[in-house]
Amino acid sequence: MKFVIVGYGRVGSRTARILTEEGHGVTVVDDDPDRIDRAAQNGRSVVHGDGSDESVLIDAGIEVADAVGAFTPDLNANFAACMVGNHHGCRTVLRIDEDYREEIYEKYAAEVDEIVYPERLGAAGAKTAILGGDFNVVADLAANLQLTVLEISEGSPAVGKRMSELELPDCARIYAHGRAREPLTIPLPGTELEAGDEVAIITETDRADEVRSALLPANA
Repeated sequence: MKFVIVGYGRVGSRTARILTEEGHGVTVVDDDPDRIDRAAQNGRSVVHGDGSDESVLIDAGIEVADAVGAFTPDLNANFAACMVGNHHGCRTVLRIDEDYREEIYEKYAAEVDEIVYPERLGAAGAKTAILGGDFNVVADLAANLQLTVLEISEGSPAVGKRMSELELPDCARIYAHGRAREPLTIPLPGTELEAGDEVAIITETDRADEVRSALLPANA
C-alpha cells in the first residue's frame, strides 16, 4: 500500500517507520528542513513543503495513495491535508489534540475517516486507523503493552459516565467502543457508557488490574 504522512514529528515518524518496516510505501511531507533531512536520512521518500497545499501533496503522490495521515500539531493544516485526501479518494486520518472541546472534535471527526491523538500511544492509534482498524499493532511498539476488550456490565462504576469522566491510569487509553452487538468504533469524549457496552483498551500490562477495577463491578 502507499501512504502519505504529513508531519514528521513524534507520531508521524514512528508511524512512517512501522509502515515502512512492514513493506508499505511511505512519502513524508514536512515544511521543516531539519525534519525532512532526518526523514531522508532514515530512508524515507520526502517532499519539502506545506502539507495543506494540494500541489505539494500531489508531488507526494496523493493521487495514487491509499491513505493520508495528517499528524502535524496544526489542526487546520491537518484538516486541509485530509480534505485534499478526500478529494483524491484517500482514506484520511487526522491528528487532533485531546484538549479540544467536544463540539470541535465532532466538527472535524464528521469529515475524516479516523481521529488520532498525540499521546504516548499515538503511533499505535495512527497505524491502527490508517490500516483500517487492525488492532494487532500493539506488539510493534512495546512488549509491555496489551490490548484488552472488556464488557461493561451492570454494577460497573463506569455505567453512566462519559468517556472523559473515566478515571483510568495515565498509561491506559480507550481506543474503541461499541454498544451491545454493534461493531467497535472510535468513541467521542462525551459518549456515555451503558451496561452491555464493550471497550477496547490499550494499557501497560502491569496496570491492567487497575483498568479492570475502574470498569468492572467490584465482585467481577
